[in-house]
Amino acid sequence: MIQSFAPPQIELPDSRRLLEQLYRERTLQPFRSGQRIPLRPDQIWVTCRGVVVINTLHPTGDEALLSIVTPSMPFGLPLTWITPYQAIALTDVDLLPLTIAEVERSPALCQGLFRHLSRRLQQSEAFLALSGCRRVEERLKQLLILLQHEIGQPTQRGTRFTIRLTHQQLANAIGTTRVTVTRLLGQLKQAGWLSIDTKRHIILHQ
Repeated sequence: MIQSFAPPQIELPDSRRLLEQLYRERTLQPFRSGQRIPLRPDQIWVTCRGVVVINTLHPTGDEALLSIVTPSMPFGLPLTWITPYQAIALTDVDLLPLTIAEVERSPALCQGLFRHLSRRLQQSEAFLALSGCRRVEERLKQLLILLQHEIGQPTQRGTRFTIRLTHQQLANAIGTTRVTVTRLLGQLKQAGWLSIDTKRHIILHQ
């Protein structure tokens, strides 16, 4: 039996309303799918709509997936020691820019961001737990279970990922090759563990 590293479902207050209330007059900055998001040492971004992926590059040139940033989650250079550190819009996104000084001046904003930083921490620990799985198939299964909590939507057929992830992105997340991921996804599909819909979105049948 495969041990699940998926985070528990915890209800969190909607800090998106808090952010919208505090910054109604501020224009959100849109980025298109695939566009790299500029990062500054004194600024964080808050995802208001869409999904952002955080990557780094190893000295070998291999890309590694660090995080999937969903709505209300903050990200930016002040929140990491990783270098290089790059953020790319996985879908069309709307982002709210905040300086560290602005956050420090607002206790309410600090409280709202802290709740969603805790979600990032839970996700990071889950990614670390994946690295302890020796078998690549087990790492892939645990990654998909984790992602269903982040980007999954219940349907009659199972949990459907709301965005399309490429085999290369999945491979980067678990430290393997695209060819291996393609082969394993085919095996999981034959076993009835998952399916792929007409838009190439993954559906887990758990």
